[in-house]
Amino acid sequence: MIVSESDIELSIVMPCLNEAETLAVCIAKARSFLARSGVVGEVVIADNGSTDGSQAIAEREGARVVHVPVRGYGAALQAGIAGARGRYVIMGDADDSYDFSKLDAFVEKLRGGHDLVMGNRFRGGIAPGAMPFLHRYLGNPVLTTIGRVFFGSPARDFHCGLRGFRREAILALDLRTTGMEYASEMVVKASLSELRVTEVPTTLSPDGRSRPPHLRTWRDGWRHLRFLLLYSPRFLFFYPGATLLLVSTAVFAWLLPGPVVFRGFGLDVHTLLFASAGIQLGLLSMYFWWFARTFASSAGLLPDSARASRLQRLFTLERGLIVGGAVFGVGLWLAAEAVFSWKAKNFGGLDYQITLRVVIPAVTAMVSGTLIALGSFLVSLLTLGRR
Repeated sequence: MIVSESDIELSIVMPCLNEAETLAVCIAKARSFLARSGVVGEVVIADNGSTDGSQAIAEREGARVVHVPVRGYGAALQAGIAGARGRYVIMGDADDSYDFSKLDAFVEKLRGGHDLVMGNRFRGGIAPGAMPFLHRYLGNPVLTTIGRVFFGSPARDFHCGLRGFRREAILALDLRTTGMEYASEMVVKASLSELRVTEVPTTLSPDGRSRPPHLRTWRDGWRHLRFLLLYSPRFLFFYPGATLLLVSTAVFAWLLPGPVVFRGFGLDVHTLLFASAGIQLGLLSMYFWWFARTFASSAGLLPDSARASRLQRLFTLERGLIVGGAVFGVGLWLAAEAVFSWKAKNFGGLDYQITLRVVIPAVTAMVSGTLIALGSFLVSLLTLGRR
């Protein structure tokens, strides 16, 4: 029976790099699901340059092969999804760790209107030896928690490799990473774009390969963590910067009038100097949030932020220059006061406990004013129209 492309409802996509040992059984399970469920579908193998004959095995088992010259898990999946013909896609590894013969729950959720359906291995069951100890009790819980807190994702198994989605919805996210972090990017952008995301229980079995897996615990764990941090400028820059700025400003104001004894510790101009550095670093970190958010929005890496847009309208280049110039002017005035005080001493020795309480605020204001002015120029540059 010949099926036209318009009739295909589901594409089951498997990335493949030298999976000759397990590929045939994975394809057989996927085809048995399609036959049993009556779902009109296809099996697509996104081959990443296999040298063990995986392509011939796939074609012999009735799958369609998409050749992907660019190496990487994400690159293979991007090409496989782009080449899929179904309205829905279910993706999963070709190592026989996921059971492609039991995809009913995924299809049911997709037909019910969900855009992304994640498998949850912790709810469905993890067979002994299927997941390394560090992955199960450290990597997955930590990265899942970060994903839920940073991006409001409902997923409780952030890195399950078996997931289904509406093809057009995922293509519209413009996913760009080519490595293992592709799995994180999909969930992050789906959550930020407010797609309908849900989970279904799925099982995980030990993979059927005799060779080690492509996944490298520390390397790929760091790549996922790095991606989550880079895609959340608020948690990477804004919140730490705002906290540092507020705390440092409070300490600065507390110590500016004179030395303070706190629980037996004498705090003086040395602590005041550290508070000054904290103010400047906090301000710089908050500007980094603004730079990163502006660039990410203009480059299409993240959806537009209402908060950043309001800030941009309120704090224009001209206003930034005025505020920065005023703050710098205060610092310059304080610096002049310090010089005049020094002159009154015939440029001789000074009482540093007194003098530094003028010099440190002067330097703080001058540096902060310069940061505000230069930062305003950079934000304006980032918001210029692009061809």
